[in-house]
Amino acid sequence: MDNQSILNLLFSATGLVLGWFLRELWAAVKELKADLAKLREEIPTHYVSKDDYRQDVRELKEMISKLFDILEKRRDKV
Repeated sequence: MDNQSILNLLFSATGLVLGWFLRELWAAVKELKADLAKLREEIPTHYVSKDDYRQDVRELKEMISKLFDILEKRRDKV
């Protein structure tokens, strides 16, 4: 075999490996995009947003504060 045939074989093998790698990478990116789209649909149904959580915690704190006020009034009467 001459040098040109060896170079052609090396470039072909390199191109084959690189093509396979790029195809696998492309498929992985497509799969990740699909998973991300699915996750975007599921997140609002499974998790609470920060604003809703803060509002609920604020309401709980107000309720607890009212309970403590009632207990303080009862304690003062006794």
